[in-house]
Amino acid sequence: MTSEEHRDPDDEPAMPPRFQGPDRDPGDSAQPTPRETRRDPAPREAPGTVTAPGARSTSSAGPARVHGVGHLLRAVLTDLASPSAAPLPPLSRPRWLRWLPHVVVCWIALGVGLAGADNLNTNYHLGLALGTVTGLAQGVAIALALWRPVPAWWLSLAATVVAATAERSHPVAALAPPGPDWPWSPPAIIAHAFVLFFLALRVPTRVAVGALSLTALVTYLVEGVVGGQAYRATGLLAVVVFAAVVLLGTALRGRREARTQLVEQASLTEEERARRTLLEERSRIARELHDVVAHHMSVISIQAQVAPHLVENPSDELKENLDGIRQNALEALTELRRVLGVLRSENPEDPYGLGAGTGAAPDSPQPTLDRLDALVENTRAAGLDVTTEITGEQLPLAPGVELSAYRIIQEALSNALRHAPGSAVRVELWHFPRGLQVRVVNSRPERSAPPSPGAGHGLLGMRERVAMLGGTLVTSETSCGGFAVAAFLPRNGAPATDDGSTDHNSTGLTGEDTP
Repeated sequence: MTSEEHRDPDDEPAMPPRFQGPDRDPGDSAQPTPRETRRDPAPREAPGTVTAPGARSTSSAGPARVHGVGHLLRAVLTDLASPSAAPLPPLSRPRWLRWLPHVVVCWIALGVGLAGADNLNTNYHLGLALGTVTGLAQGVAIALALWRPVPAWWLSLAATVVAATAERSHPVAALAPPGPDWPWSPPAIIAHAFVLFFLALRVPTRVAVGALSLTALVTYLVEGVVGGQAYRATGLLAVVVFAAVVLLGTALRGRREARTQLVEQASLTEEERARRTLLEERSRIARELHDVVAHHMSVISIQAQVAPHLVENPSDELKENLDGIRQNALEALTELRRVLGVLRSENPEDPYGLGAGTGAAPDSPQPTLDRLDALVENTRAAGLDVTTEITGEQLPLAPGVELSAYRIIQEALSNALRHAPGSAVRVELWHFPRGLQVRVVNSRPERSAPPSPGAGHGLLGMRERVAMLGGTLVTSETSCGGFAVAAFLPRNGAPATDDGSTDHNSTGLTGEDTP
């Protein structure tokens, strides 16, 4: 007994008048009136019951679950009722065998159709017309499954049901004991297994499972509910075979989809890596050119500050203009420092963001062609035979052109060290009135190169530098098994000819010019 059962009826709280009927019996307090039901539809909890804050009501979870199952069934039935095409794609290679699976399946369909017609005429005694039609329909279903697996499944199932129903109405005396295989004959099992396999390969898993479930349901209704007269039951065997082929087809389809997604992901990763590499090279070039631009801006600022002292009695207007030039130069320097702060690497040992420490200070001066001899000597000390050849009158070059030429030669020598050990390298510089041509050619390597741990950004960086200056770049293998890099850099950053066009003939390469 609980305290609620010992409570005196007189102690019950009075019910509000709007809930009490005119002739209500106090003993019927547990039965709500229809008016109460309408006003308080929510179920009442028993006294002392505690409901968890996140708990779901079972009364609301049940309909939701039923609604979800009903929605899934409607979706499956809609897919099974759709005759949409889902063709089996041909082989990608070799091309002369790409349609071989389709040809083989069509021959199998012909054999199964003829065997099914013979079996239905011989064992089921359906007659020539009905037996031939239903037997060939099973073979046609196999061939149709290559392009439209859902209609092929309906055709195979319908042919089996028609044949089983027609055999059931046949007189028992005409059937020799123990009777034929029923309701699934051996050709029918083979045909339907092929159809379900192609269905599982081409449609979503839920549709394949739905087709298998409906096949099992029809088998149960024909064999277990309707029944036959004298036969060897094949329903269970057929359903087991069908389940196995559906499982196999679903697994192969999942494997194919996973492989496709993996290829797509690898493609996206490769594109992202190439985009990141391009941005890194551009950032590296911007960091290097910052020093060149900052130097010129500093010179402008200093000259603008000193200019008034070089003129006797300068006018106020001249002082104001020169002061404006100096202020603009200082503001430009400030903005350059801000940009440099964004581009600089967080690792002081890796000022150019290449992922490996170079040991160079971030604010060290940028190299020019004056340091070419030191670069060549360092490469010779590393084991390469390097020769240099400089042709033409050495006219002054823009700082950016000298920096880019030095970096191109440096990267070409580094590539020769990594990929052509023991080779002979020739560095050629041709000075023209319009610009500078750089050519680095290495011979065939004496031994195979070990795997290189480099980032692989060298050629991309060269192209970015040349494109920035409006020049041209050609990289190619030579006829002797070596490699050549040739670049033309305009003197002032824009290659111009008399007719305003760009000259690309200065970077032509031939395989005979190798060392």
